[in-house]
Amino acid sequence: MDADVSKSIPNSLLDFEWKPQPVAAAWLKSALTEALDQLPWAAAFAARLRQGAGVRIVDLVDTVFVGRGNSRISAAIDAGWVESDIPEIKTTLCTGYRHPGGLFPTIAVYNDIAQEEIWISIKVDFVADFLAANDLSRVVEGKPWSPYRYAIIETVAGKATFAVAERHGRIGFSTIGGPDVRDVLEVFESFQTRPRDFEFEDEAMQQTMRLVEEGIAKIGRDFACDRFFAAERNYWEKRNRAARFQKSRQDTLGIGWANHDHHTYRSSRKHFKSLVSLWEKLGLFCRERFYAGIEAGWGAQVMEQPVTGIITFNDVDLSPDELAGDFSHQGLSDGQELKTIGLWCGLHGEAVHLAGMHHLEGTFDFHALREQIEDEAGIRTMKPFTDFPFLRQAFTEGERWKVTEKRIQQLVINNRITHEQADSFRRDGAIGSHLENLERNDGFKGFNQKGVSEIIAATDPRRQAEKHAFDTVDYKTVRD
Repeated sequence: MDADVSKSIPNSLLDFEWKPQPVAAAWLKSALTEALDQLPWAAAFAARLRQGAGVRIVDLVDTVFVGRGNSRISAAIDAGWVESDIPEIKTTLCTGYRHPGGLFPTIAVYNDIAQEEIWISIKVDFVADFLAANDLSRVVEGKPWSPYRYAIIETVAGKATFAVAERHGRIGFSTIGGPDVRDVLEVFESFQTRPRDFEFEDEAMQQTMRLVEEGIAKIGRDFACDRFFAAERNYWEKRNRAARFQKSRQDTLGIGWANHDHHTYRSSRKHFKSLVSLWEKLGLFCRERFYAGIEAGWGAQVMEQPVTGIITFNDVDLSPDELAGDFSHQGLSDGQELKTIGLWCGLHGEAVHLAGMHHLEGTFDFHALREQIEDEAGIRTMKPFTDFPFLRQAFTEGERWKVTEKRIQQLVINNRITHEQADSFRRDGAIGSHLENLERNDGFKGFNQKGVSEIIAATDPRRQAEKHAFDTVDYKTVRD
């Protein structure tokens, strides 16, 4: 049964005023350090992860397991973890604690773990891929495509254990049950191969909604959500060189896209309501609203699926007065003037269909990633648009896509672009997608509204028609 975890969100967080949680972050760092100090293979892997992919192991921690009566539990409660009422992690054998104020792993207290022992489990896309990538042979608990599987990689009896886990729509720790594997593969295949190029966008949305409903009927909402966004990452990756390069590095280490933070979609005003409805069908709920400012002319609805951890950032052209209403459910009129988001959709199509995601944001060691991808692949990074101690963000240089003559002509006919801009788009194409380099510290779960406003302005297709080169920083000569 799909878990309705959204009901467990405390009322005090309904406004989603996210703040850094330094005490909780210090607790997690201490627990992780204690475990790695006793686990040489895991410590070496953490170093390889940063050096080989620019990824920090702390961002992959799925669960911290401790024994009943462990001295760290009271400190965790003081740091903000609260005992959960979610049935999957509140059983006779386990007491689960979750942190409502930030991005932190579950703490699971088990009866059969030694009192002061600590287990660290990190998330990976597939356990078998992790084992193969690292030349390991281990017992895997749970059958292939179970909603939860894990393998113990290294253990020091009575002290520490390192494990890897894969999840497909399960928040708890049972390795049994789940949908039929054939149904899972059929649903995933339907998402991977779904038609995206339609003459009419309404028809495309109806078809996508139909596939999602069929998938949910076969394998459940949460598993379907997990597989839908896996297919979305695959489609986006095909259309973005930085994504393919980074994914290959992460696959070499066996983690896949386990470090994804949020998936960003751009939508026309006309179809924004339908996009939100599609995400709600997959179990996402509306979190904070976002407005970049009147000068930017766009806003967004952040949405989250509490079981899978999928987060979407959904961009749309928006006016200040519309922000006050429920624009995600009431719908938006098809305005005449195209701002940055609407023009991107006019050039490339809706992100949920033909265009694919505008960007995937992964959690990284910010400085390590930007230097590594430039040194190893010549992929430059745009000037950071957020540089706080608790949040750093920057796009890789944009992937330029060819724009079809049909789309250009339609924009000209409707007076959405000038003839000069049309000629530029024919000649140079237009920026389509990015990989976003993000570093979160102190468990900060929110976003930098001002910074995003600036980066959206910098990536407006009309500006790019005038200025072909992106504002990039040479990280070989600039060091923080």
